[in-house]
Amino acid sequence: MTYSQHLSTSSDLITTREKIRAGFVALALEKNRIATPIIAQARALKASAMQARKASDLIKASRLKPLLLAAAGVSNKAAGHMLEDDKTETITRFIRNFLEPAGANFVEELVYRFLLTRGDTLGGSVRNIGGALAQKKFTEMITLALNATKVSYIFLTKRNKVLCTSDSDSESALADVKAISWFHDKLNRTIVYNATVPIVRKNIDICVLDCSYRELAVSSKIAGKYLALGELKGGIDPAGADEHWKTANTALSRIRTGFAQENIYPHLFFVGAVIVSDMATEIWSQLETGSLKNAANLTRANQVESLCRWLCSL
Repeated sequence: MTYSQHLSTSSDLITTREKIRAGFVALALEKNRIATPIIAQARALKASAMQARKASDLIKASRLKPLLLAAAGVSNKAAGHMLEDDKTETITRFIRNFLEPAGANFVEELVYRFLLTRGDTLGGSVRNIGGALAQKKFTEMITLALNATKVSYIFLTKRNKVLCTSDSDSESALADVKAISWFHDKLNRTIVYNATVPIVRKNIDICVLDCSYRELAVSSKIAGKYLALGELKGGIDPAGADEHWKTANTALSRIRTGFAQENIYPHLFFVGAVIVSDMATEIWSQLETGSLKNAANLTRANQVESLCRWLCSL
């Protein structure tokens, strides 16, 4: 029972109120960090717009075109599908309908509308912020487990750039990781995040494969290469705990069914930031029956460290 190294009862899985409060604080600070570039853009827009005598003069400011489009409610994706004439017409109508009526306060109106529309974009960026923070923390724990056994590893970034251990200590590197790969005792192992598993035909949060990062593209299509698969849920709001577990449990059931059809039974595990009582009972039951091989509460470092050591030993 691998989970017995860090779990004694189902109650060990439950997230404490202190950890929930700390999680909310961490999320708030991360949201502000992500918002910083938008605030800088708004300041730059204000400084440039103040050089115009009246709102209609902004039409001639070609360098402000991207920011004016954003203030008008045009996303970067939408702008990529527009012709230059379309962009000019949109900005012209935006100025005429919303900035000119503001009179001498047109700069203030412009900045407010820019922040409003960019705030909506920010909302999309932060919806999965809990997941991003969870993955970063999990990566840190995996590297700790590998460092403890003096095993060298490399990171594969989301842009398929390879970073050696010595290059991968920065915050930005950890946030950009797509896969972690290492070689030890004549065995190649790779952990990949958010991968579509062909046999399941769904995206799985964490997969451990018997391959090097160079073989990942081919090996990820072979069911027998999967050693372990798990769900990682970083949301910290207790109100959403049951829904997170329902989603994860459905994914885990789908994995069991898909691989069983090939008579292959990889290890399954679950890691969650917020685990409430009923949820902990269900997870514990699956651990005892063997449906789940391992589980950990993301807010409890000793549990995640233990689970990561297990994954690195497969």
